[in-house]
Amino acid sequence: MTTRNERDVISVLLHDHHEVEVLFAEIEQLRGIETADARRHRGTLTEKVVIELVKHSVAEEAEVYPRIRERIDAREAERLTVEQAASETTMKELEKLHPGQPNFETRLHALMTEIRAHVLEEEQQAFPRMQLVFSRAELVEMGRKVEAVKKRAPTRPHPGAPDEPPGDKLVGPLIGFVDRMRDALSGRGTEPPQSERTPP
Repeated sequence: MTTRNERDVISVLLHDHHEVEVLFAEIEQLRGIETADARRHRGTLTEKVVIELVKHSVAEEAEVYPRIRERIDAREAERLTVEQAASETTMKELEKLHPGQPNFETRLHALMTEIRAHVLEEEQQAFPRMQLVFSRAELVEMGRKVEAVKKRAPTRPHPGAPDEPPGDKLVGPLIGFVDRMRDALSGRGTEPPQSERTPP
């Protein structure tokens, strides 16, 4: 049974898209500012983008793309999966770099371009088709499943990990647990306290 105020899967995914675009905009505003604080903040924002994108991608691959494959268009599901795999490879490359390093800007720009094109395709093609094919109850149920997967999903890119059921559902939560432990120990994706920041 669904309630009126429950978000359906499209609302959940659109919210994720918006959150990532807000982070992209913040990163772009800091471009060209070469203080230590600006570089550090840009690095933290990039980490946050990667964390959100990985969780979002894992949830889509586990709960959304299989349904698109079954009920709408197998080729479209495959295309979306391939696009996300390419972005995950870019994120893995970016994870090894820091603001100020020569390839950081190139890989960051590549990631933004890939994600914005992918988002546009989903919002203009996949989501409208999902609204036509799936009932409101089915969309809400998918939304619940996507949110549940995001809570236990990896937070770091793992291009070699399975991205389709059943492998993703078996391996993903374990990788996610390890990633979250690493993040907690390293402080990844969080700003250092003001007292620990170096002056520009």
